[in-house]
Amino acid sequence: MNAMSLHKPRNWMSYMTDSLVNSGVMPTWEAIEYLTTNLVGEAPNTNLHHSKSPYETIQQFLHRIYEPIVEAASRTVEIPPQAMLHMFTDISLMGKSAVLVVYYPGHNQPHKLLLLDSAPAWDLIFDSTAAFNEWAEERYGWIISALKTVGHQAESSPTEQSAALQAV
Repeated sequence: MNAMSLHKPRNWMSYMTDSLVNSGVMPTWEAIEYLTTNLVGEAPNTNLHHSKSPYETIQQFLHRIYEPIVEAASRTVEIPPQAMLHMFTDISLMGKSAVLVVYYPGHNQPHKLLLLDSAPAWDLIFDSTAAFNEWAEERYGWIISALKTVGHQAESSPTEQSAALQAV
């Protein structure tokens, strides 16, 4: 485990590069080029639509930028061993694609939606790495906040949760 994984990332572009490299997706030089080409510049990001398979390219792109944020959040807020986080995408080539992050507490308990984010993927490009860092930090904060809420709910028993819902 590297030092970056123990603390909240300060530079999301660097954290995502490390994530792509450490997961074996691509070597360092390719990860840097991929992220800077697809995240910094002017909208629209034509790289996503000039692909032979734009649907797969957009899905891969969204996973590559959201999964490290989800991973960092899961390292910040401790979740039970039986719980897991899963990310889903609903890709649109014409409109807004959706990214969903769902918390599965385990033991056949209901899952919780932590994040629903939508954006046209080709417009998900930033003026600078600082602007991207700000965007990623905002999503990280949303997931942290949602994880803390579901974590608090998981600490109470199902009977307490049911009583709390009935009170509402």
